[in-house]
Amino acid sequence: MMSKRLILALGLSLMGSAAFADMTVQLGGGWDGRKVPAGQHCPLSGGKGSTPPMTVSGIPAGTVWLIAYYNDKSYGPLSQNGGHGTIGYPVKGATADLPAVPGMTAKLPGGVRVIKPARATGDYASPGYLPPCSGGRGNRYTVDIRAVDASGKVLSELKNVDIGKY
Repeated sequence: MMSKRLILALGLSLMGSAAFADMTVQLGGGWDGRKVPAGQHCPLSGGKGSTPPMTVSGIPAGTVWLIAYYNDKSYGPLSQNGGHGTIGYPVKGATADLPAVPGMTAKLPGGVRVIKPARATGDYASPGYLPPCSGGRGNRYTVDIRAVDASGKVLSELKNVDIGKY
């Protein structure tokens, strides 16, 4: 459980947006937040990557979607607001298992949908999630997760969750 000091620091860092609940995320499927697993990068780098499967806990009551904004913090044009794609996961309850969804496609399983495709262009363009595609230069990949109610109001948010370097 988080200390009161850490909760206060998180609250102060989010000041101006809203008071948020204490959501947490656990990566799965070989993703450890330090290194992108083998094969989980883009086709231009010889991979066939998918999003990391995640378990999100502490989801506030009233949440109907978890929106995941995938970013490459080391590459300015794709470093924020879902540069590598924004994916919506329908959820019910205080805990949700978000499945791995394939990159380079808009056809996603189980009600999961592309909210915004990756902003990359040319050979890197994707109609959905763009897997890590730095060519192994050590770029830092993250995800921001927002809990959203049926009216679109953000109820809670996690920012800059490390998913790995590639």
